[in-house]
Amino acid sequence: MSIQALRERLSALNKEGKKLLADKGDQTWSKEDQAKFDGLMDDAERTQRQVEAHQRMLDNEAENNFDDAERKRKGPRDEKVEGFEIFLRKKDRDMSSEEAQKVRNAMSTTTGSEGGYTVQPIVAKTLIESLKSYGAMRRAAETIQTENGVDMSWPTTDGTAEEGEIVAQNASASDQDIGFGTRPLNVYKFSSKVVTVPIELLQDSGIDIIGLVNRRLRTRIGRIQNRLFTIGTGTGEPTGLVTAATVGKVGATGQVATVLYDDFVDIVDSLDVAYLEPEPGDDGAADVRPGWMFSQAVRKVARKMKDTAGRPIWTPSYDAGISGMGADELLGYPVDINNYMPAPAANAKSIAFGSMRNYKVRDAMEVTFYRFDDSTYAKKGQVGFLAFCRSGGNLMDLGGVKTYQHPAT
Repeated sequence: MSIQALRERLSALNKEGKKLLADKGDQTWSKEDQAKFDGLMDDAERTQRQVEAHQRMLDNEAENNFDDAERKRKGPRDEKVEGFEIFLRKKDRDMSSEEAQKVRNAMSTTTGSEGGYTVQPIVAKTLIESLKSYGAMRRAAETIQTENGVDMSWPTTDGTAEEGEIVAQNASASDQDIGFGTRPLNVYKFSSKVVTVPIELLQDSGIDIIGLVNRRLRTRIGRIQNRLFTIGTGTGEPTGLVTAATVGKVGATGQVATVLYDDFVDIVDSLDVAYLEPEPGDDGAADVRPGWMFSQAVRKVARKMKDTAGRPIWTPSYDAGISGMGADELLGYPVDINNYMPAPAANAKSIAFGSMRNYKVRDAMEVTFYRFDDSTYAKKGQVGFLAFCRSGGNLMDLGGVKTYQHPAT
């Protein structure tokens, strides 16, 4: 079955499940209703895994074919991007004077004698933008960019307990100072490890070498950043969402590997109602709603969970089966799957809920590329590329996100 057919099947399954939820409304569900919905969700989960497997296969084929879509676009290329490509393809001694000038225009030569270049912001942004679509944390968090990586403290304040007053005629209004705090938002140096590329690919002008190298860098740097933005300790690395967030609910003894319907309800109500309101999106985008973040292991449990009337609390999004634009919902709030969230286990914080935009990701626009042509690579017919970038993250409002923690026993 083709991936399109699988996506259509997934959409149909989720649509049928959503229709069943709508048709039943507030009615108490029978065992037959529950069995039918569970069967649809089981089938949807199997189909989802098939879609993901097909997508991985297609991605691998695309990597092998290196379809140069960018080159097929009409219009002139940015000179800085062109200079970056020349740097990737050619040794210094093989460049013409014109090409060498384009490289100098595109990239700082502060470390050129060592084979490395600090790239211009327009080139650095190409890599940083590609990281945004890689992991769940960058999708959910708010991202800021700074020109350099100097240590930074982010101002914080909690106004949920503040309120105004009634003032009598001719009486003076009272004072109430705003309480400010700070949270560190420092950046750390991330390495892609050396990416090796066969010389033949560099010599083939039909290959999208920028896309090839960027995909590898994105995968490697994106994976470690997503993990540390999720569970980083804050010591020599970013402070992860799970590490920083306070616990909204601790499971009862015996729930080491499980979570109950009441637990999900309690997590939602552990947040002040002010945090449950949608926030305006960036640049006129749709409002951003608070939501859930957990792994596929928790999703499997949540999909079959019922309320006290036997109604499923999971609302599938059939749009996500085809376009990927929709989001499944749990208790009316969107769900973001992040497999770096801890799996259910003793004392593990496996579920996060709240306004994930309170987690700030900071990117310093200092990206350094190195090219290695020495004998270590030349004797294998390869060229090595290495990238360093500086990023950090921290949860800025500790009241804005809560977690569910499993009991010790």
